[in-house]
Amino acid sequence: MRKNLGVQPALFPMPVVIVAAYGADGSICAMNAAWAQICDSDKIALFIDADHKTTKNIMETKAFTVNIADVPNMETADFFGIATGNKMPDKFERSGCHAQKSEFVDAPIITEYPVTIECELAEEINTPNMHAIVGRIVNVSAVENVVGDKDKILPEKVNALIFDQYRSGYFAVGEKVGQAWNAGAGLMKK
Repeated sequence: MRKNLGVQPALFPMPVVIVAAYGADGSICAMNAAWAQICDSDKIALFIDADHKTTKNIMETKAFTVNIADVPNMETADFFGIATGNKMPDKFERSGCHAQKSEFVDAPIITEYPVTIECELAEEINTPNMHAIVGRIVNVSAVENVVGDKDKILPEKVNALIFDQYRSGYFAVGEKVGQAWNAGAGLMKK
């Protein structure tokens, strides 16, 4: 038996990412964004409002980073979501996080987070139904202990946070349970 729940943003899981950009004065602005998605092999889309301080900075500098939040840094990740750079100019400093400039784009890498996607602004999409920032991925950098063979990220080592929209909770990415493009191969023979 199924129960109708009405209209809800019911897609799960959603990654917790911290989007960071420099301001015109060189200051760092960062925000928590759960509505982010890879949209091509070399692009990422951020579904974020135009009025965010971070969005304004991205539009000025034409670059940003997407830092994957992890369990050990949940407190700062949550802080980046509840504090606004529009009202708290020292938001990044208050977080206690540290940053280094990307070698590839004019944007900060937050060193506490294990994986960073470094992007150039590719496009801003603004329609009556959506505002999105699309970035062209220029580089991905990661701390060595989360990188496996052939320079592939090991999700079980990242301990990434995912957002549960149903109960406003955070969960951790768990164990691998199957192999993509293989788990359903037996059905091809029917």
